[in-house]
Amino acid sequence: MRSVDLPTHARAQRLRRDAPTAEKIIWRHLRNRSLAGHKFIRQSPIGPYFVDFVCRERKLIVEVDGATHSTASEVAHDLLRTKYLQQNGYRVLRVSNAAVRESIEGVLELILAAMEEQEG
Repeated sequence: MRSVDLPTHARAQRLRRDAPTAEKIIWRHLRNRSLAGHKFIRQSPIGPYFVDFVCRERKLIVEVDGATHSTASEVAHDLLRTKYLQQNGYRVLRVSNAAVRESIEGVLELILAAMEEQEG
């Protein structure tokens, strides 16, 4: 059995429990290999960061951004975070809460297209 860092595990559980509506919507379409058979996990730690959704096989991270990603300091933090994740081999795809709520099918197509780019 794999050792679990309890504070990390507890934080991941809290993030999943308190997920915004848009994250819950997208999760319904990503869980249980529902998107073209690809395995996604949510609120997973990668280095010092927790990512909303990750497909480790394709090294693709999907971040669902709401209004809290709009101030200068938040944008700067997101840039540092993205740079770290990219340096560790991940591609970061950012989608807005509004896009998820208004066009989940469009968001899923965007994710699939990003995964196909990773393939080639």
